Amino acid sequence: MIEHMLPGEIEKRSFEIIGKELARQGVVLDPEHDSVIRRAIHTSADFEYAQTLVFSENAVSYARELIRGGADIVTDTNMTRTGINKKRLSAFGGEVRCYMADENVAREAQERRITRAVVSMEHAAADTQKSGRKTIFAIGNAPTALIALRKMYDQGVFVPDFIIGVPVGFVNVVEAKEMILQTDMAYIVNRGRKGGSNIAAAIVNALLYGIRE
Repeated sequence: MIEHMLPGEIEKRSFEIIGKELARQGVVLDPEHDSVIRRAIHTSADFEYAQTLVFSENAVSYARELIRGGADIVTDTNMTRTGINKKRLSAFGGEVRCYMADENVAREAQERRITRAVVSMEHAAADTQKSGRKTIFAIGNAPTALIALRKMYDQGVFVPDFIIGVPVGFVNVVEAKEMILQTDMAYIVNRGRKGGSNIAAAIVNALLYGIRE
């Protein structure tokens, strides 16, 4: 049967269905992780996120603390940037930055024969250090972005305040995520091949909406 409802009621109904399905599967979510996992499921209709999303200790509360303090968000795609609720973020003093379309980044990547994602992370790290602003890195597409962040961490050049690592794909994706899980950085990472720019944006929005609640 088709359910007839107003546009504003659809999201509420979707979360009701998600709750019932989780209960049917016998899945009980950690209260701190609950809102993030449910929004990832809501975005993807994929209940595996209840099992594969991995959180560092106190990850959700720490990320929200960063946002309350005016942290910026750096993304590896403009799709993630578009999906984040920038109005809600700006209310706390933060902004979303994406370097992927920057002409200087593209030129440098071509000259060095590396991905734009790597150069983007290097530029983002340099700008973050220069400004002194706290920054959350939301990576939903490029595993090389995670690899670049891990390399800077290993070299002692730069340590991200927080990483959302959910790139999707087949080449270096699983390995790049595991590289972040092996550190003592603060993170939310989805193990395996699944993820995407939409999931990265959904996680950021879950963190934002949770602050309001």
